[in-house]
Amino acid sequence: MTGRITLTGLRARGHHGVYDFEREQGQDFVVDVHLDLDLERAAATDDVADTVHYGELASALVGVLTGEPVNLLERLADRLLDVCLADPRVVAAEVTVHKPQAPIPHEFADVAVTLRRERAR
Repeated sequence: MTGRITLTGLRARGHHGVYDFEREQGQDFVVDVHLDLDLERAAATDDVADTVHYGELASALVGVLTGEPVNLLERLADRLLDVCLADPRVVAAEVTVHKPQAPIPHEFADVAVTLRRERAR
């Protein structure tokens, strides 16, 4: 039974960006992830060991967000995808990184980058 685990609105303060002041001051980043995987066993056993523990996933993602700075959202999303695909049960993952405080000199609601990757078969 193919299913999807979705985690949205995960927020952490990071120091990513091209500009020095972004690296120094930091800003909030918001992440949405979708994991595609077989959920049949977890549905049958009712055991968290048979699925991706989304609390542990969230902690690992926050570790990337608060960790080593990168310049681009594209690179940050790629690192987050690595975390999502670390569990071999995940067959595909999609990550969206939002940077709502991006240094854009115009009024805007959000800027985001989305990457999707499927596991090589």
